[in-house]
Amino acid sequence: MLKVFADRGGTFTDIVAVTDDQAIIDRLSRHQSQFLIMPVPKQQWVIVYKLLSENPEQYEDTVIQGIRDIFGLKNHQPIPYTAIEVVKMGTTVATNALLERQGDRVVLMITKGFKDALRIGYQNRPDIFARHIILPTMLYEQVIEVDERYDAHGNELKTVDIAQIKQDLQAVYHTGVRSCAIVLMHSDRYPQHEQQVAAIAEEIGFTQISISHQVSPLMKLVSRGDTTVVDAYLTPILRRYVNQIASQLPHVKLMFMKSDGGLTDAGQFQGKDSILSGPAGGIVGAVQTSKRAGFDLIITFDMGGTSTDVAHFKGEYERQLDSEISGARMQVPVLSINTIAAGGGSILMFDGSSYRVGPKSAGSNPGPACYRRGGPLTVTDANVMLGKIHPQYFPSVFGNDGNLPLDKNIVLEKFTQLVEEIATVTGNYRTPEQVAAGFIAIAVENMANAIKKISLQRGYDVTKYVLCCFGGAGGQVACLIADTLGMKQIFLHPYAGVLSAYGMGLADVKATRVRGLEQPLNQALIPQIMQLMESLETQARSEITQDKSSAEAEVIQKMNLKYEETNSILSVDFNEDIMMLQTAFTNEHKSRYGFIQPDKSLIVESISVEVIQKMDTPEEPSITHTRPVNSALQPLEIVKMFTANKWHDTPVYRREDLQPGDWINGAAIIVEKISTVVVEPNWQARLNEHNHLILQRLPKAVE
Repeated sequence: MLKVFADRGGTFTDIVAVTDDQAIIDRLSRHQSQFLIMPVPKQQWVIVYKLLSENPEQYEDTVIQGIRDIFGLKNHQPIPYTAIEVVKMGTTVATNALLERQGDRVVLMITKGFKDALRIGYQNRPDIFARHIILPTMLYEQVIEVDERYDAHGNELKTVDIAQIKQDLQAVYHTGVRSCAIVLMHSDRYPQHEQQVAAIAEEIGFTQISISHQVSPLMKLVSRGDTTVVDAYLTPILRRYVNQIASQLPHVKLMFMKSDGGLTDAGQFQGKDSILSGPAGGIVGAVQTSKRAGFDLIITFDMGGTSTDVAHFKGEYERQLDSEISGARMQVPVLSINTIAAGGGSILMFDGSSYRVGPKSAGSNPGPACYRRGGPLTVTDANVMLGKIHPQYFPSVFGNDGNLPLDKNIVLEKFTQLVEEIATVTGNYRTPEQVAAGFIAIAVENMANAIKKISLQRGYDVTKYVLCCFGGAGGQVACLIADTLGMKQIFLHPYAGVLSAYGMGLADVKATRVRGLEQPLNQALIPQIMQLMESLETQARSEITQDKSSAEAEVIQKMNLKYEETNSILSVDFNEDIMMLQTAFTNEHKSRYGFIQPDKSLIVESISVEVIQKMDTPEEPSITHTRPVNSALQPLEIVKMFTANKWHDTPVYRREDLQPGDWINGAAIIVEKISTVVVEPNWQARLNEHNHLILQRLPKAVE
């Protein structure tokens, strides 16, 4: 049987598959240039495969094509779905639809008098000195004001006018709108009116009905409304994609990664939960593999082709309730991930006075200049120019037929042109490699600053953490990032180049329920909270497919607390002891903000319950000895690499040739089929007994 874990990124789609089928392995072994095959315990193998996310000349969907390639199928041959046990995947379909404003047409139904509430929002000014404020475009197309009202205490002030609602909704339905977002005042506590309106919408024929008290049962009309609109906007396009995948994999168990780091069944995957689907898989993969390697304090660093994601881990996954992506505000639990537009495909520009890296990306089509599709210079091209990427060690998947290597000549040509342009404008002459190194230095600084925001600026000493580096481009800059931050250790898993996909296989099924309270924390409130927790747990358990006994599920209860008259919310573990809750909040507040306010009482903003059903996860890859234990490690060849402002004679090693006990002192390049690791001159690398690559900074005296 085959288990497939996939992550569709902006540039590459990564696939990790686990199988015990010897026939598949025998067939793929004849295509070693495309597939990486590694043995794991229990007579199984792991297949690692990368392909471009967008290649319209070759295929329509990358995940389906990846599965077809593993089975060795032609386009007209059906997939043998009975040989597939499960497919777990993350997708950027909803994220891209949000960024490009390509979701479904939505009508917003909101309490009369609040037609423009979501447009007004909280009147935040992204640029406080801007004279002309450009607001993001609204996701809804039309607004229907519902003449109804509950007060804050649940008293019905005005009933719903059923006839008027039918008339208004029918008129919108005739314009072709099929998605409806319902957001009424105080419905997080008193949902009866929303239920009435939803029943009418369903009767008329709306195919997507997002109801705010189900989507985000929390206080604050604007946050709840925004989340509901996002869900109505994205769920239909996500549902079509899920159905497309499911139609080609009939009767196969299909699961998707949610933004909170948990898996869910394809039928329960919603737009509001999908925004960070891919990055969440990376965080899970990084944390779980780092923990297996013995690390507890972790900074995750995921550099892909389009962006870089960083996160902080100190014993538990960090989540946040409020987030904003591309002007869309959401109030759902998501992993705390800091994303910046800096990746291998980030475009390099000279604006007449300074170097610029990103935020625009070349993506996978046309891709970097070296991809042979006429693309612009990017970070990847800069590393080719510096000798940190060599075409012979990179997959030959480029050109119209998808079988050519990277084009190094076009990179040199374009950098030479850029050097002349810079010299003409500024009068300063730099060599092509110096210009490329300058762009890399800017990209590294941008990515290091992203890590500072989640660590140093929140009171964490980053020098005590390990940098878990992954993503297709991460290994090329890992040492430079660590140097900038003063970090001393870097961890690279054997699947570092595809760790987001591998994380899908390491994740558990999770269901989370949240309930707003906004009440002072006191002993009298505890029984009410316990009763609510029990109710939320029941709801969460009902969402999880019980392959095992429900008693084996792990339950995590959290309280979101804040000081009275403030909005800075901190999450602490629920405890019946008031003093312990207050102490936990105070300690966290002191660590996060550097001060406390003992004169202010605490407010319970909301509570949450997370139910986790543990899943079977893949084993760590076995070490295969490719040479006698006592023989010296030999490089494949010596190449030229430009770093620290000079060219170095640099040995190139294959990762599969490394064995425990081997030490490599930089400068060096370690290559494998899914990534390239650059060891800078002041770093050394070793392979430990678990097949993990550990990079260690050399002491100053040794340098």
